[in-house]
Amino acid sequence: MLFNSYEFIFVFLPIVIGGYVVFRRWWLAESLWLVGASIFFYGWWNPIFLWVILLSVSVNFLCGKRLSQTPSRWILWLGIIFNLALLGYFKYTNFMIDVFNDVAEFSIPAQNIILPLAISFFTFQQIAYLVDSYRRLTVPHNAVEYVLFVTFFPQLIAGPIVHQAEILPQLRKPWIDIDYRGVAEGLALFTIGLSKKVLIADNISPFSTEIFSAAMDPTVTITFFEAWSGALAYTFQLYFDFSGYCDMALGAGRIFGIRLPINFNSPYKARDITDFWRRWHMTLSRFLRDYLYFPLGGNRYGSIFQMRNLLIVMLLGGLWHGAAWNFVIWGALHGIYLLVNRVWKNWTGGGATSRPGRALAWLLTFIAVVVGWVFFRAESLDAAFAILKGMTGVNGMELGLNHQSYLGSLGPLVSALGVNFVPITRFSLIGALWILGCLAITLFFPNSQDWVTESNQSRPENILTWTNNRSWGAAIGLGAAISVGYLSKSSEFLYFNF
Repeated sequence: MLFNSYEFIFVFLPIVIGGYVVFRRWWLAESLWLVGASIFFYGWWNPIFLWVILLSVSVNFLCGKRLSQTPSRWILWLGIIFNLALLGYFKYTNFMIDVFNDVAEFSIPAQNIILPLAISFFTFQQIAYLVDSYRRLTVPHNAVEYVLFVTFFPQLIAGPIVHQAEILPQLRKPWIDIDYRGVAEGLALFTIGLSKKVLIADNISPFSTEIFSAAMDPTVTITFFEAWSGALAYTFQLYFDFSGYCDMALGAGRIFGIRLPINFNSPYKARDITDFWRRWHMTLSRFLRDYLYFPLGGNRYGSIFQMRNLLIVMLLGGLWHGAAWNFVIWGALHGIYLLVNRVWKNWTGGGATSRPGRALAWLLTFIAVVVGWVFFRAESLDAAFAILKGMTGVNGMELGLNHQSYLGSLGPLVSALGVNFVPITRFSLIGALWILGCLAITLFFPNSQDWVTESNQSRPENILTWTNNRSWGAAIGLGAAISVGYLSKSSEFLYFNF
């Protein structure tokens, strides 16, 4: 069940809120209601996979309880191996078969394996729980609280990857009256996220889909403007799709009195790749840092080992996103970016300080991220390289004859710069305007957390500062109504089935 669907917004969510209000005075009944709703939510997509998440939750809870009582390395490793084996079977079996067939020149057929929903997210979440249990860092909890911690539906499908110390204390708090301001905040965040998804991400996606689909055809040549428009369109499609989901997850959590961790913080404003990863999929970055980078040694053993660890972490982070070579290359590319950034900062003693220097640092970071997204989005390596080749200008620069009329007197100058005007091109002027509009929003508008959080009450108010009043209520209601009108044209979230 998608957040951006009629059944979720008009049926599931109102029923769950109603039950939550009814059972609010009884902790066990409230928790069991939310657990039941979350399991129903998970099973809606394909009930046959309920056994996967229920088995995973049961095994990890039993291992965690044992580890918190008697720390044991072999129980910890058995638990981690169980999680990785479950994830590996469903997600990487066919990838490994393909690799084995290529290396050994065999022809083992691919297996008919369907990836269970959210397995990448609840696997990492529970590995962190086992490690914390081994270190005796877990918050006291019972079975019902643990199941709700893992399956809570706002964060279940595509994150954030929540940490037990953030969520379990919120599940143990004594009964208090409903926080109506929190509910209002939650509805505002949910609506903003829905608007991002259905009004921006889904409307810019056709411009990227056309180019990346064309790149799959080896007889098609992707030219400069086509390649950049496709890559940039996907760059912003993914931004508003993922940030929209994050807003909706945070908003839904707030409705039920649960504060989920922020997972997205204007990453395209970053001026270096390290800062980008502090802002993009923040809970995944935290997991990779705390449960992989630090255990590998972090930066404790010198620069060479630190660079090795960074590269390993990003390779595995890329592979976590998908079982394909393009994700491995994407992860490796970001690992190399981080290495270059580390060397540059060590050599210069820090980042750029002047205004032109900061602007250049932002531009280089942004271009590096866009190049990485080409591998992330492309359906094959050949398609990725076809688009990258076009982005370099090797395949020429072409605009449509209709674009020539828009240029007016600038047409001859543009032609002198090497641009050819042809009858048919995949470059769309409307797509370019969408890209420029999205760029302006990402760079100059406050993000959702700046708009709608209690922390913004300490900041100077401006016209974009959300407050719980009628004017904002009307604006949020209008945004919700317009977004609902586009639900029939909406698509799955891009992180929906990782």
